[in-house]
Amino acid sequence: MRLVESTRGIVTAEELARMKATALLVNTSRAGLVEAGALIAALKSGHPGMAAIDVYEEEPVRDTSYPLFAMDNVVCTPHIGYVTRDEYEVQFSDIFDQIVAYAAGNQSLS
Repeated sequence: MRLVESTRGIVTAEELARMKATALLVNTSRAGLVEAGALIAALKSGHPGMAAIDVYEEEPVRDTSYPLFAMDNVVCTPHIGYVTRDEYEVQFSDIFDQIVAYAAGNQSLS
């Protein structure tokens, strides 16, 4: 989902509180889709019970004491959670082709 004014905070604290304690929230899209501060509070309350994220309210996160980093019920990664081997192969192949084309003088490729 795109992050625009109408989608900012679309996932609210109330909605997170209704999630089961066994639920896993995965956000590899946009941190701003979740209401500011709501995820940390929800995870502390146990609803949802777990989260896997690679997007944060403020990026880059330089504070090693960032609350999500210390939570046992959260897996945090840099913004690479969407990546698969196939996706990397496609991206690197496209990038390589663009570099070769540029070096050959074809600078109109995007």
